[in-house]
Amino acid sequence: MGNAFNTITFDKGRCDGCGDCMTVCAKLPGSAGRSRLSVIVAPDRSDFELAICRQCGQPKCVMNCPAGALAKGEQDGIVRWEGAKCVGCLLCTVGCRYGGIVPHAEARQMSKCDQCEGDPACVTVCKSGALSFNRAGALYNRVGNLEDLFAPGLSACQGCNSELLIRHTLRHVGPETVVATPPGCIAGMGAVGYNGQTGTKVPVFHPLLTNTASMLTGIRRTYKRRGRDVTALALAGDGGVVDVGFQSLSGAAERGEELLFICVDNEGYMNTGMQRSGSTSYGSWTSTTPVGKRMHGKSRDSKDMPLMMMMHRCEYVATASLGFMDDYYAKLDKAIAAAKRGMAYIHVYAPCPTGWRFPSSATIETCRKSVETNFVTLWEYTPDAGLRFTRPVDNPIPVEEYLRLFGKYRHLSPEQVTHIRQTTVDKVKHLKMHARAAEEARQANDVPLKGE
Repeated sequence: MGNAFNTITFDKGRCDGCGDCMTVCAKLPGSAGRSRLSVIVAPDRSDFELAICRQCGQPKCVMNCPAGALAKGEQDGIVRWEGAKCVGCLLCTVGCRYGGIVPHAEARQMSKCDQCEGDPACVTVCKSGALSFNRAGALYNRVGNLEDLFAPGLSACQGCNSELLIRHTLRHVGPETVVATPPGCIAGMGAVGYNGQTGTKVPVFHPLLTNTASMLTGIRRTYKRRGRDVTALALAGDGGVVDVGFQSLSGAAERGEELLFICVDNEGYMNTGMQRSGSTSYGSWTSTTPVGKRMHGKSRDSKDMPLMMMMHRCEYVATASLGFMDDYYAKLDKAIAAAKRGMAYIHVYAPCPTGWRFPSSATIETCRKSVETNFVTLWEYTPDAGLRFTRPVDNPIPVEEYLRLFGKYRHLSPEQVTHIRQTTVDKVKHLKMHARAAEEARQANDVPLKGE
């Protein structure tokens, strides 16, 4: 497996053309007063583009350089310029289609981004969130060679978010794991297996919707009594968590059972015909909340299961989306450790192409849009540190951009859209209240967050 590399990404929909990124870059040592990136603004300020070195996998600037003054780092992927070798031919600029390398005549040097050695100043100063530092490359290098513990040849729907989740989760949790998959998409799509075999390379069992947490509790306790440390992992759909399985899950959380419980929330009972669940969002079409003269989708707001688990004072609670894998892996690390001391709960928002009516190729786009609009908020909680956000929530894009992606929302009236917009705002306000209280308590006690 070759190395993957981190990269600076640009979301022009968030850019306001303030120019702060260029200002801070021009002040960096070695810049000679010139920014190594440029925001290109349309005359009417309706559109923005970014000229910056993409640190290409096969950089044409390096290939075109006859003097060997440019070279791509094997460990970090950064294309660096060595002035002592440069002959000033400018052939590198001819090869770059992104405007990422330009001559600086006054300083007699080529100007290009070096990502500030892993901590880009432009990203730090960008208040709108248009610039971000994507660390997926480092994540891939860390986990790419781990064994896939989910068998190939599964019967998941095309574009299924749940299959992506279970593969990444099992790969990271590792082979010393016992998995519970109650009835639902995960069990149905391949964990059950075929020809008398399971679909996983670790022990897996299939409890009822009602008793997943209690059965997994018994297994964890039995292994522990025998002196063997295994991770007791539940992968359950929202129906088996927020509805049918809530009683046993709540009891296990109240007792502080040592479980890693992951809810895969696709907002419905998708495996049996797309019926609504307590987690189904307001206004959604499902087979039990149809759209017609009298009904216009689900008439109730969704149950906020992550907050309910936080109120149980679990050892660790987090929300996650596979549109942000570095965030998910960081939370999975913490949850694995927390599950050795008590209940760890992760609520993963999982768009369903079949039930939500969107193209299977757009799964990751929908994951990202849900977070960028604050329809889904990413946060984590521990009893000591309280709640804190792990992704910005202050500059969301309009929630309508998320709603228009799905067929299940196609019927929404202006009044329903207004209700969803206000509910989203209210939810963020409520979470901010918890986050603010946690920060005030931490400052009053002068207790640093772990990792500081």
